[in-house]
Amino acid sequence: MAAKQEVEKSNSKIKEPLLVQEKQGQSQIQSNNGGLKMVLLSTFVAVCGSFEFGSCAGFSSPAQYGIMDELGLSYSQYSVFGSILSIGAMIGAISSGWIADSIGRKGAMRIASMVCIAGWMTVYLSFGSVSLDSGRFLLGYGIGVLSYVVPVFIAEITPKNQRGTLATANQLFIVTGLFVAFVVGASVTWRTLALTGILPCMVLLVGLLFIPESPRWLARAGYEREFKAELQKLRGVEADISEEEAEIQEYIVTHKLLPKVGIMDLLDRQNICPIIVGVGLMVFQQFGGYNGIVFYANQIFESAGVPPNLGSILYSSLQVIVTLLGASLIDRLGRRPLLMVNTVSACGLLLGCLLTGTSFFLKAHQLLPDLVPILAVTGIMVHIGFYSVGLGPIPWVIMSEIFPLHVKALGGSVVTLANWFGAWAVSYTFNFLMNWSSHGTFFGYAFVCAAAVVFIIMEVPETKGRTLEDIQVSMNG
Repeated sequence: MAAKQEVEKSNSKIKEPLLVQEKQGQSQIQSNNGGLKMVLLSTFVAVCGSFEFGSCAGFSSPAQYGIMDELGLSYSQYSVFGSILSIGAMIGAISSGWIADSIGRKGAMRIASMVCIAGWMTVYLSFGSVSLDSGRFLLGYGIGVLSYVVPVFIAEITPKNQRGTLATANQLFIVTGLFVAFVVGASVTWRTLALTGILPCMVLLVGLLFIPESPRWLARAGYEREFKAELQKLRGVEADISEEEAEIQEYIVTHKLLPKVGIMDLLDRQNICPIIVGVGLMVFQQFGGYNGIVFYANQIFESAGVPPNLGSILYSSLQVIVTLLGASLIDRLGRRPLLMVNTVSACGLLLGCLLTGTSFFLKAHQLLPDLVPILAVTGIMVHIGFYSVGLGPIPWVIMSEIFPLHVKALGGSVVTLANWFGAWAVSYTFNFLMNWSSHGTFFGYAFVCAAAVVFIIMEVPETKGRTLEDIQVSMNG
């Protein structure tokens, strides 16, 4: 009997720490869930800026004929209006790193939102090309800043095992904004469509009041107490942040010992690899023809004999679906495999451009007229679908991961500038190229997509499941 009681006592002593550990584990899960909720809320607020990006990019296609008819613009004048968004974005990109480092990631998003609101109001009140272009330029500046700061902010607040999936929310909300612009633009006037662009800015401005600042920026700026408090909010009240805190602090100390970076320093051996990867991906992303399709989708479909509003809504809805698929796969497969899917020979962007080019070739030579609209729609859908799962979101994810903290502002600005320069070049020249040779335009884009395959195989690293600090050290190794 005594022996039995002793065994029971012994068992209870064994069970007691296990019960305590179980309770602690449940508490830790609840704490981590609380942190995850804050990460998700912060990501949602930030990607309202991405939605605004899509609204601005998608405005020019459904508004084209309404603006041209009401204000009497020619095709060349409308090409200026469409492409000046990218000019403003280039200037926004140049200043984005400095703004984000000076007043914080939240401050940069706040300023960009207010500039976009001013731009939409200017477009709404326009009765001539000068004010119309001025408003479009302001919109470009605003989304130029947002295109840099949103992915950087998300990368800096997110745990490494969730960073890829949440970072692709940037591209998901861009294409969602694009889709909404096409759907709404099919049934309202261009002035009303301009007013709807203000809504995501308002949500962003209000949401910024309720989310934490980037802990990495706070640590770098010397706000020690705020850094720990904001990191704790993002990881959960009872979560152990000591390891991540020490890792960030160690990196900040190393960063402070490094000299300030100038534009020529980006050509140094330790910085040139991230610059080549970041700029290269943006060049291939843009010169594959994406912005030409986005800015002038209605015109493309009309030229191919497809109802323009129907074609635009179909391809933008596909873009949302495929981007969702990419978001679910990015941290399972990694970034590089998804990029490869998007650019390998005989599929993806290359195939989409070849199909579309073939469609216009047949039309120009009056061959197989029944096949022309089918090939055009299929080509655009294939192009947009593969873009959305690879070359659309992933260059922005990689850009936010590859630069060391002391280079991130300048390097990120250069990469974003390259992206917007490509967007301007494609959107400005698209109408002229289409007038020169519709099929030649898309065959040219196909050549760029083929070149992207070689670049990705040779230069792009895998960043899945690695800390930002580890990625940056490995690229300099």
